[in-house]
Amino acid sequence: MKLSDWTPLLLVLHTVAGFSQAQVVNSLLDLSSSSRTVLPSLSRPANYSHIFYAVMFDAGSTGTRIHVFTFIHTDSEELPVLDNEMFYSTKPGLSAYVDIPEMAAQTVRTMLKVAKNAVPRLEWKRTPVLLRATAGLRLLPAGKAQALLHQVQHVFDESPFFVPDNSVSIMNGTKEGILAWISMNFLTGHLRKETKSTVGILDLGGGSTQITFLPKLKVRWSVQIFRDQLRSSASAKINSLIEGEAVQGSITPVSLTAGLEWRVFRSSCLPKKFRGEWSFGGLTYQVSGDPDGYTGYKTCYQEVLKAVKGIIHQPFELENNTVFYAFSYYYDVAVDAGLIGDVHGGRLQVRDFKKKAKEVCSKTTKRPPAFPFLCMDMTYITCLLKDGFGFKESTVLQLSKKVNNVESSWALGAILDHLYNLNIR
Repeated sequence: MKLSDWTPLLLVLHTVAGFSQAQVVNSLLDLSSSSRTVLPSLSRPANYSHIFYAVMFDAGSTGTRIHVFTFIHTDSEELPVLDNEMFYSTKPGLSAYVDIPEMAAQTVRTMLKVAKNAVPRLEWKRTPVLLRATAGLRLLPAGKAQALLHQVQHVFDESPFFVPDNSVSIMNGTKEGILAWISMNFLTGHLRKETKSTVGILDLGGGSTQITFLPKLKVRWSVQIFRDQLRSSASAKINSLIEGEAVQGSITPVSLTAGLEWRVFRSSCLPKKFRGEWSFGGLTYQVSGDPDGYTGYKTCYQEVLKAVKGIIHQPFELENNTVFYAFSYYYDVAVDAGLIGDVHGGRLQVRDFKKKAKEVCSKTTKRPPAFPFLCMDMTYITCLLKDGFGFKESTVLQLSKKVNNVESSWALGAILDHLYNLNIR
């Protein structure tokens, strides 16, 4: 894939970022030259190839993941080939250590051993290491989030890897969506100049959700990103458990923390006799079913609808032929529900989520389920796809945990953003 093949992509990204046409052209020129400084010098024979590495930490809401990418660079006019990825994850997320940030540092320090084992020792000082935090830290008070990041920065600084400027930071939801889009289209080969189509992405994390796709506009390239980083499966659980209290506003678990840890939140989406705990952002909430109320799909759907309808912006142009890849919690919940296998994923229609949600929710009234939150999760996903984003029930989604043996996430896009100075904001 040549650098010139990225022209449409850069037009897309810079349009989103608000760049002028002249700035886009200058950025293209800068990209060509910067790639030769970021990557190894290539004043060698044409058939020379160079292997290099990059490490990306994904500090998510429910866990921390490390991606160690191995690239092969063969020509100054081509993008590198992704040779493989070493992946490892651990729970909980860094936000769980909001009051003991030293534990967050220890988590990252331990995970760096994965990078040391994957990257040859001689390459450590040339291998960039970065961490990007998502909604888990976005939803924390700024001071506490920065305390966590400071601990991580210290671990990076004492490591043998190359630590670039701004190596540790919190990423906004828009950038998260764009980078996931880049990752998926890179992996599926849709960024080549000769390719006339691209794929869309649906990402559902522990604290945010993104939908990113390329509309078929004739006038200019643009990317439409519709997200609601305050309305994810995580925050929706708390919101729907409040029994109608303040579910229409910009309510998040963080804004509900004042003295609410003691309260029991009830929901018709949970089994009647269920009582348990749910943790988010370093706090643990008491949750239960409603022993005196109704349960089942219909009542659960109406409960969830309050956290979706009219709050999540509904994009247009979803009726075109764009193929959407859905991953993260879309994938995990589909596996828990038995809709797909846990290795290869599969293709599902939106109506498949609806049908399974009805089935799962009906069983909660008969016997204690193995996954007490599954009715809520399945109903939320169904409502999000139908009433939130506006997908038809016949829409087919590709559920994927990996594509070409690489994790479906924004991490690869973030590394490409760093290596090629795409300046995505």
